[in-house]
Amino acid sequence: MTHDAPSAAGTSLLRESARRTLELEQQAIAALAGRLDDAFDHACELILACRGRVVVTGMGKSGHVAGKIAATLASTGTPAFFVHPGEASHGDLGMITPGDVVLALSNSGETAEVTALLPLLKRMGTPLISMTGRPGSTLARHAEAHLDAGVEREACPLDLAPTSSTTAALALGDALAVALLESRGFTAEEFALSHPGGSLGKRLLLRVADLMHEGARLPRVDLGSPLRDALLEITRQGLGFTCVVDADGRLAGVYTDGDLRRTLDQHSDLSGLTVDDVMTRPGKRVAPDTLAAEAVRIMEDNRISALAVVDADGRPVGALHMHDLLASGVI
Repeated sequence: MTHDAPSAAGTSLLRESARRTLELEQQAIAALAGRLDDAFDHACELILACRGRVVVTGMGKSGHVAGKIAATLASTGTPAFFVHPGEASHGDLGMITPGDVVLALSNSGETAEVTALLPLLKRMGTPLISMTGRPGSTLARHAEAHLDAGVEREACPLDLAPTSSTTAALALGDALAVALLESRGFTAEEFALSHPGGSLGKRLLLRVADLMHEGARLPRVDLGSPLRDALLEITRQGLGFTCVVDADGRLAGVYTDGDLRRTLDQHSDLSGLTVDDVMTRPGKRVAPDTLAAEAVRIMEDNRISALAVVDADGRPVGALHMHDLLASGVI
C-alpha cells in the first residue's frame, strides 16, 4: 500500500485531503466573526460580573474542547474549571454554586447529559452561557447568552466526525478568553504568576537576585591590586571576571577574560601592571531586582557573559553569569 499516491496533477492525495480539511476549517472560523453579536457582549458581561468561577462543561469531543477553554480562561485571569456533565448528575453538581457562571458546549444543543443540567441550574439561579451550532436548540433557548459556533459542514468527507465544529468552538472559546483578558487589563506579569514553571514565567518572575552568586562566591579585588591577583580571583571563582572596588567598597570597574586577551595583545610584560591599568571602567552592572530577562538583554547587547550586581550605593553584592541564566531556563 502506497502512502504517497500521486494524483493527476502530481500532488499527493494525502496532501490534497489535508489541504481541503484546513480550508474548510479556516472557512468555519472565518464565518464566526460575522455572527458575533450582542449575545457575545452579554456573555462577557456575565463572566466579568461573576463572583465565583466559570464552570465549563461538554460531552464527548465538545467536552475535550470545553476542558481546553476552561484551562485558557483560568490562565488568562478568569478562574474556571471543567465539570463532566455526566458526573455532574451524579454528585459533581455540588461543585457548582449560584455565584458561578456555567458555559455549556454542545454542537447539537441537545446532548442529553448537558440538557439534564438545565432545571438544576435554573433552580440554583446559576447563569448559563451556551455554545452550540444550533441557535434554536434546547440548550440555546434556555441560556442567558448563546454563542453561535455553527458550521456549514464538517471537514470530515462524511460530514459526521466533529472536525470543523470543534475547531470553531475552540476558536470561539479563545475569542471569549481574549476579550475577557483585555477587558480586565490582564498583564504579562499576571499571566506569568499562573505559569511559574514555563519559560514565560521564568522570564517575567525571576530576578537577578534569585540567580546571582554572592558572599564568598562574589569575585572582587581592590583598586591597585597587582594584575596577578585579579587573574587568580577570576580563576578561583570561575565566572570569567572580577569586580574591582575602590576604598569605599564601590564598583570602580571590572576585569574580564576579554580584558585579559586585550592586555596580552597590548603588553609584552604583565609583571608590573596593576588591575587599574587594564580594567574596564565603569563596567556593566545591574541592580538585584532587575528582571533576569533584562540582564540577558544587557549581556547580549554588549556581547558579554557576566555582570556585576550592585546595590543602591554602587557596592557589589553579587555576580551573574550567562550560564546561570541558561541553567534557570530564562534563555
